[in-house]
Amino acid sequence: MDTNQLTGFQHLQYIAEGKIEEPTIFDTMGMSNLKVFEGRVRISCRATDRHCNPMGGVHGGFAATVLDSVTGCAVHSLLEAGVAYGTVNLSVKMMRPVPKGIDLIAEASVTHLSRSIGIAEGTIRDINGKLLASGAATCFIKRPIG
Repeated sequence: MDTNQLTGFQHLQYIAEGKIEEPTIFDTMGMSNLKVFEGRVRISCRATDRHCNPMGGVHGGFAATVLDSVTGCAVHSLLEAGVAYGTVNLSVKMMRPVPKGIDLIAEASVTHLSRSIGIAEGTIRDINGKLLASGAATCFIKRPIG
């Protein structure tokens, strides 16, 4: 299947439905159960021993990578077929340590979309809704020339 022919929403929906293979980052970061809405994305994630820093806690890069993924996907969900994006700025705030072996929920929503820039904000929470980390991403929108 030529994914360049799909809108961003269709592309993500096909991943969620298993019609297209999940990106490898999903396996790396313990992400699953993708839910896609126009301008909004929700995904489950779980940190494991392979996400630890030298002290044995979950590395801050886990939250940063998950937030980069959900904010980028939220922007992607609003893009037309053949249009790509890339994160140019990512800001992350950690409120609490990310636990290992616990199901978490990452969500993001688009707050701004123009012809060349998309901005989305996201959170990572435990299943009780306790906020662990939040972030915002600015994405450059790459449109075909012509």
